[in-house]
Amino acid sequence: MRNILTMSTLILTGAVYLTAPVEMSMADETLTRSELCSRLQQQTQQAITEHAVAKRAAKARVLQRKAIKFCASNKQAQGIRTFAQSLKLLGVQPIDD
Repeated sequence: MRNILTMSTLILTGAVYLTAPVEMSMADETLTRSELCSRLQQQTQQAITEHAVAKRAAKARVLQRKAIKFCASNKQAQGIRTFAQSLKLLGVQPIDD
C-alpha cells in the first residue's frame, strides 16, 4: 500500500511539472498591435477621465483621436506611438505588454 501511494505521488508530481511550462508560456504571449491599440485606447480614455482638469488634457484628447484613426486605418504602430505620447502628456506610464 505504501509503494502505491509513493508511486501515485510521484506520478502526480511529474504531471504538475509537465503542465506548468505550458501554463507559463500561455501567460507570456505577446499582444498583437491591434490588441495593444485597444488596450492603450482604454488606458488613454481612463487617464483623460482621471486627469480631465490637467493643463495638457486637451492636447491629450487630440492625440487620442489621432491614435484611434491610425489604429482604425491599419497604422497600428503609429497609433501605439501616438497613444503613448498622449499618456505621457498626462504623466501616465503606457502599458508595455
